[in-house]
Amino acid sequence: MDSGQHAQRPRSGFLVSLLKIIALIAFILILSTGIRVFVLQPYEIPSGSMEETIMTGDFVFSEKVSYYFRDVEPGDIVTFNDPLSPGRVLIKRVIAVGGQTVDIDNEDGLVYVDGMALDEPYTNGSPSYRLENSIANVTYPYTVPEGELWVMGDNRTNSQDSRFFGSIDASSVTGRGAMIYWPLDHVGLLE
Repeated sequence: MDSGQHAQRPRSGFLVSLLKIIALIAFILILSTGIRVFVLQPYEIPSGSMEETIMTGDFVFSEKVSYYFRDVEPGDIVTFNDPLSPGRVLIKRVIAVGGQTVDIDNEDGLVYVDGMALDEPYTNGSPSYRLENSIANVTYPYTVPEGELWVMGDNRTNSQDSRFFGSIDASSVTGRGAMIYWPLDHVGLLE
């Protein structure tokens, strides 16, 4: 009888250990999913629309906590659901919010918000022009509807943005571009 009891102990010890490992794995999966859904989402940048601020192939974190406490503001770099391709996420800079008026002067290449030319060092002096092949048929000056945002890529000559698809719904924002975390020579906070 004693030998039968000894045979059961290793088996139950193995089962307890296996259940602990399964519980630990489940906890880690739930925690990592929670972080991705509510706190921080990683993205790889597939295009050059935000160059030189964010380069093609960079990996960025988009944090979600800021927008629990404040609204999106002009100058923020945001990730948002592509209005033209469901399931795809884009990253652009917010130029104007609901109620503001955007104008783009094709002669001087400047962007104006509420009549004031923007100081945009992140474009590295590249001009901004209206897009003639806009699917949204945007006419300027354009007043951004309440609850919407006007977004543009920093690489103005290579960006499909609000000039192309119009303003976006603020509720489509998935987070604020917070930092580049890879490659190591590009690591830094996004501004």
